[in-house]
Amino acid sequence: MTDVLRLEHLSIDFSSEDGPLRAVHDVSLSVPRGGIVCLVGESGCGKSLTARAVMGLLPEGARASGRILLETPRGASDLLSLSPRELRRLRGPGMAMIFQEPMTALNPVLRVGRQVDEALRLHLGLSGPEARAETIRLFGEVGIPAPESRYADYPHQLSGGMRQRVMIAAALACSPALLLADEPTTALDATIQGQILRLLYEQSRKNGMAVLLITHDLSVVGQMADMVGVMYAGRLVEWGDADALLAAPAHPYTQGLLRCAPDRAQMGARRLPAIPGTVPPLSRAPEGCLFAPRCSRAGDDCRAAAPALRAIGPRHAVACFRETTDHYPPRAC
Repeated sequence: MTDVLRLEHLSIDFSSEDGPLRAVHDVSLSVPRGGIVCLVGESGCGKSLTARAVMGLLPEGARASGRILLETPRGASDLLSLSPRELRRLRGPGMAMIFQEPMTALNPVLRVGRQVDEALRLHLGLSGPEARAETIRLFGEVGIPAPESRYADYPHQLSGGMRQRVMIAAALACSPALLLADEPTTALDATIQGQILRLLYEQSRKNGMAVLLITHDLSVVGQMADMVGVMYAGRLVEWGDADALLAAPAHPYTQGLLRCAPDRAQMGARRLPAIPGTVPPLSRAPEGCLFAPRCSRAGDDCRAAAPALRAIGPRHAVACFRETTDHYPPRAC
């Protein structure tokens, strides 16, 4: 399949008094047309920052290097070489993002319906009545009750889950070639969560939309992902086919994440297993493998140099000197 998104050696640095601090280290991955790639890892590992770099929405003081290649019907672009104006033209039909915090992403002084149909009028050339009708249809599709009356509401009049559904409708409005979804179902109840995930899956398969899905929920990975990338402290430590990676994770960090999943606990256990230690801060990152201080298998070579991502199977790569394969039932999470 054609890759819609390809990251090549993406790194993101922040300026500080002590010099640049690297938050994302040399990440390379791809998202094919009609495919769903999940990024998983602890909070602060660089997943959301990676997605924001694709959208050209890095915070002040952050600088991205490497290449971010986006393929759309209008052609291919290296997003890091585009001007702010060129990026704005791509947002909507080329790429869209569902943000984790809808209250900060929605304009508090504009009615939610206008915030969605503005993109339809700007990018698709719809008239006012056409855009309104399409927005109401989208609201219904993402599970917003009484969509016609909600069209005129302001964000503060909606619950957190309703605001999240408005964000999802806005992201899907222009049928983007690439959808970046940052924890898109966090504020939703289980029924609506399943509905939204099915909608994203169907949009991906039916319209060829590429999806980069950021999540902490391993059950979502098992249901949705074609490929999975595991990030730790800004590095991609494991990458591979979802079935293969979930059935036989190779990196000790990935194995730890899977053991921490609630349904992997032994029956009757009082508490879930945990990965010891904490993620190192950017200003005090250790030499060598960043996971070594928390890894029971780490040796002197792990503390001396950072392992590169290398293939261990046809569609499976890991960044570890001492990888082992833990076998789990396929899609068990």
